[in-house]
Amino acid sequence: MEIKKLTQKEKARTRALYEEVFSEDSLEFVDYYYTEKTKDNTIYTAERDGEVVGMLHLNPYVLSVEGAEKKINYIVAVATKKEYRRQGVMASILRHSLKDMYADGQSFTFLMPAAEEIYFPHDFRTVYVQEKRYYEEKQYPYSMTAASEEDCAGLADAAEQYLNANYQVYAKRDEPYYQRLLKEYATDGGSLMIGKKDGEIVDCRIFWPDGVEKERPKIMVRIVDVRRMLMSVRVRSLIGVCFQITDPVIPENNRCVVLTGTEFSGVMLMDSKPENSEGTVTIATVASFLFGAKSAEEICMEEGVWMSERMKSEMEKIVPLSRIYLNETV
Repeated sequence: MEIKKLTQKEKARTRALYEEVFSEDSLEFVDYYYTEKTKDNTIYTAERDGEVVGMLHLNPYVLSVEGAEKKINYIVAVATKKEYRRQGVMASILRHSLKDMYADGQSFTFLMPAAEEIYFPHDFRTVYVQEKRYYEEKQYPYSMTAASEEDCAGLADAAEQYLNANYQVYAKRDEPYYQRLLKEYATDGGSLMIGKKDGEIVDCRIFWPDGVEKERPKIMVRIVDVRRMLMSVRVRSLIGVCFQITDPVIPENNRCVVLTGTEFSGVMLMDSKPENSEGTVTIATVASFLFGAKSAEEICMEEGVWMSERMKSEMEKIVPLSRIYLNETV
């Protein structure tokens, strides 16, 4: 089995596997995906005798994390041919891509799982349930119309102002973001409906011809570079704690660190000796904790984690990244 990172010209070789595994997607959507999304994404394949038997796509987004812009990959289209499943194909591609993302300086990655249990052994943890706003046939206190390409710049400005004021983690909006989104929704007969008041955009909702989607997909994250991730958060007050981190996939994350800082200076990290450690955390539990899914007390109940009482107290000074808005589909 050979793991490959495809060139731009090779990406179309994965379309047959995409259509085989994701047969629920319309032809129009697949055409859109292989025209638009593959322009700037990264595709890994597992191949045997020149045949694509597994794949994983990394779709790039610029996220705002506590006001700082970060290039982060959204993992999508993870697929294995039926006859090669349960043979470690996905795990091999995933490990390869995670190590490449570490080398590229990314702090974390995220995905929308078909089932959480698939990714749990690979240290992904659920941190968010998508909350999309849908257009309904009812009266609104402003006029609602279908968005056009001419609205995309205004949409981006309005969304950035709102998201920046209300969320710690979200995908940055710009004019191309909404131009691409309009094409994406149109493939299945959908659109964006915008509300305007006194000429200003005050609302934006998704319209589907068949009504509101009932499912609320979950988002899981996996920390890629734990040092970069820890330095992305804020603290409530003076903090000083030493602990060991373990990661079975990315060896550079296996380290003992001293985390210090204040609400004014931000987080500072130094390497330390294991004998100074006040506890041990796994890379998975760091994700649960930093993204606000679990408290320090709760992650101590998981395998491979222990903390002194002082460490628990210090860790609770970290401000979790719990205000999340990651509603992207692909």
